[in-house]
Amino acid sequence: MTKFIKHLLAIFIFSFAVTSAKAQFIQVKEGRFVLNSKPYNYIGANYWYGGLLGGKGDTTKGKQRIRQELDFMKKNGITNLRILAGAEGQGIINGIERVNPALQPEKGVFDENVMKGLDFLLYEMGKRGIYAVIYLSNNWEWSGGFLQYLNWNGQLDISTLRKKPTWDEQRDYTSKFYKCEQCIEDYKKQVNYVITRVNTYTGKPYVNDKTIMAWELANEPRPMRPESIDYYTAWIKGVTEMIKAKDKNHLVTIGTEGSIGTENSDQLYEQIHASKNVDYLTIHIWPKNWKWFADNRIAEGMPYIIANTNKFINRNSPAAIHLKKPLVIEEFGLPRDNHSYEPTATTKYRDKYFQTIFELIAKSKLKGGVLAGCNFWAFGGVARPVKNQLFWKEGDDFMGDPPMEEQGLNTVFDSDQTTWMLIKKYANILSK
Repeated sequence: MTKFIKHLLAIFIFSFAVTSAKAQFIQVKEGRFVLNSKPYNYIGANYWYGGLLGGKGDTTKGKQRIRQELDFMKKNGITNLRILAGAEGQGIINGIERVNPALQPEKGVFDENVMKGLDFLLYEMGKRGIYAVIYLSNNWEWSGGFLQYLNWNGQLDISTLRKKPTWDEQRDYTSKFYKCEQCIEDYKKQVNYVITRVNTYTGKPYVNDKTIMAWELANEPRPMRPESIDYYTAWIKGVTEMIKAKDKNHLVTIGTEGSIGTENSDQLYEQIHASKNVDYLTIHIWPKNWKWFADNRIAEGMPYIIANTNKFINRNSPAAIHLKKPLVIEEFGLPRDNHSYEPTATTKYRDKYFQTIFELIAKSKLKGGVLAGCNFWAFGGVARPVKNQLFWKEGDDFMGDPPMEEQGLNTVFDSDQTTWMLIKKYANILSK
């Protein structure tokens, strides 16, 4: 073999290795997710507390729970998990106990042990071929989020932070975040801390970890008031540019609920996703919160729930089609039958609702459409609500429902056999 041929062969092998390595990151091509040159469509779960389990209290117990629950989800077809990077601040906020331990317990101070919990989760997910969407803060108070940054920077006093506000007050308070330059700088410090991290279990920088599918700016970031829209769009532009400058491998998305989270503006919803630094669109669908059924009458409300779900998806899909980017339904949920919080209660109507979502994604895949995947809210695994106690308290196991919601409200437990049969069926369909 001549030196010239050897040289060409070496170049070919190197190029193939580089291409193969890069292909293992989930990418977007022609409006679809692609993994290893094949379309990637998925049924996933919200597992927001997963990173907290290995860094809270009895870490041995927490790690064992992670392994057990990941094994269970993998067995049932789950290939994607949406996870909270970490909470900000400590103590009562908006009248509730926020989740803990905090990644950033004090302004500018980060807890290495908490971050090791996320390291461990990603390490175990990587072994099982499960991908992570990591959201980097929160519009809502249950993990600190934007209100905590406002408090740290003198825009919201501690007594106001702790009391439960009216909806109009919460809109007024949270909307100030986008106008607070120091708040945004502090938020960016947390973003930088997370995305530039090296995993203590794998020794691999997060930016090179194929287990991570995407970075999400926050959970459900809304302008909250029309006068904050320009500041909101500037925040999105600045943060997405920052992340893309530091991480060339991973996708970036905003974390919006759809037009309902953009002051009911379809134009704004499309506008904020049009940037080259935003790779895909998201919507969230909440029949209970949006009053698509009355009181506890889920059964009677099902036709209206399904009709409104289709209407909301159809309202937001044109933006994804026009931008040629995938669309993910990354939050949706429904209480158990008769609005029960008991894990033993049936899930006939929840299953019917889930099947509606899953069927839409399966049909979209068949047609090469933009609706690419979903993450149901939320996986509760082996945890169970405490008897005769509605809300989460310090020391309780985490499950799918955050502290301000009744425990068992929207959680899918590992014992929900009919739901898991449905999930596994459609996960198999999407994997082919």
